Amino acid sequence: MRLTPGSRRLGRHVITVTVLIVIAAAWCAVTSCGENRSASSAETGSRPPQTVRAIRVAAAADLKFALDEVIDAFHARQSSIRVTPIYGSSGSFHTQISQGAPFDIYLSADVAYVDRLIDAGLAERDSRFIYAFGRLVIWARKESPIDLENLGFSALTNESVRRIAIANPAHAPYGRAAEAALRGHALYDQVRDRLVLGENIAQAAQFVESGAAEIGIIALSLALSPAMQDHGTMRLIPLEDHPPLEQGGAVLTRSTDSEAARRFTAFLLGDEGRVILARYGFLLPGT
Repeated sequence: MRLTPGSRRLGRHVITVTVLIVIAAAWCAVTSCGENRSASSAETGSRPPQTVRAIRVAAAADLKFALDEVIDAFHARQSSIRVTPIYGSSGSFHTQISQGAPFDIYLSADVAYVDRLIDAGLAERDSRFIYAFGRLVIWARKESPIDLENLGFSALTNESVRRIAIANPAHAPYGRAAEAALRGHALYDQVRDRLVLGENIAQAAQFVESGAAEIGIIALSLALSPAMQDHGTMRLIPLEDHPPLEQGGAVLTRSTDSEAARRFTAFLLGDEGRVILARYGFLLPGT
């Protein structure tokens, strides 16, 4: 088909207009139009998403309820840091951390484990702290016929007691303290065959709370928890009956966010953290 002079001029006109539109769009993108879009974003208050920093805490099982409350209070004030606790026996965590387990903070029921990690270069020496001293109690369910208040340790030899729950002394500090108290009262040999060993103090508490054992020697912090406080009776074991349960912690050298970890430990050791720990029966350093 032949193009007439008029059709050629029309074609050139269309091309020219198209080029001008493209140039105008590009100019708008890099000048005032872009500024208007930025201004519009500012006016609507849009903000880039905040990065959440995550830390993992290897925590002694006696801290289960107290530390959960501390973490909730911390999250209410530090929304950019999320703390995930993992509970277990202090000795088992020491082994796991020594083998490279990915934790940021270690909270032990026996500060000696923390000191070993520091000596091995696995925990930051200047981050070491004592957060509490633990207490032991003898605990039985409310429906138990055993009179703990009057019998005390002799309740453990009662003929109705077939199983006594304690934490495993091999790797649980509360288990070692329970064994020391039994030996101090010359009862260990009498009740040894009736001992039921929990992997950690929380499992020992679960044994007696569920009825798998008639009586148990457990952490006061667990006996005061909502799950157990209204369902049993207890007798506090004097501090002199066993070696001190000096509980400590540290930030680990493999931490992926040491600064965030230190902010959480500072909160734990601060006024609000101490109030929560005291409410669960922990004795606090300096008091």
